[in-house]
Amino acid sequence: MGLSYINGLVMGLGLIVAIGAQNAFVLSQSLRREHPLAVALVCIVCDALLIVAGVFGLANLLHQSPVLLALARYGGAAFLIVYALQALTRALKSDALTVRQSAPRPLVAVLAATLAVTLLNPHVYLDTVLLIGSLGAQQPSPGAFALGAVCASTLWFSALALAGTRLAPLLARPLTWRLIDLLVAAMMLAIALQLLLGGH
Repeated sequence: MGLSYINGLVMGLGLIVAIGAQNAFVLSQSLRREHPLAVALVCIVCDALLIVAGVFGLANLLHQSPVLLALARYGGAAFLIVYALQALTRALKSDALTVRQSAPRPLVAVLAATLAVTLLNPHVYLDTVLLIGSLGAQQPSPGAFALGAVCASTLWFSALALAGTRLAPLLARPLTWRLIDLLVAAMMLAIALQLLLGGH
């Protein structure tokens, strides 16, 4: 159960801690002090719902079919390797997280924008429902894995919302994201190896 939780936490952090529209949006809300906690909460709840749906929906399906379980294992490992290579490629670039400034907006508009950034991004479904779901379904304790992934989402978005102003100078440095991407690549390759070896 403990290893399943750690795998979920590592997997969740590996997928969520990367330059992207959602992270840039949450950080920008924190920098402008424009409902950052509400924005973070929406992101956390959406992630939690998608993770739980993926883990338990796919868990039931995969446990009924050894063929699908094998496909999920090797397909998931292949995806993780590709994701790790993408992270390594990003580490060689000089990108940084940029935050655009604009006039303050009311809470309803901000929440609507948060939902759009979160739910209209196809990578959200690929990462949370399909990838985390298929990996979680193969764990000895899918519930612990899902909890770990949800905790990763909660920790990251809370950090961006609560400490955005302090994190911004650090996250604006290309070197920071290079180091993050290198760490992400290492975590993804480690989990891919675990899947290929058939271990949990």
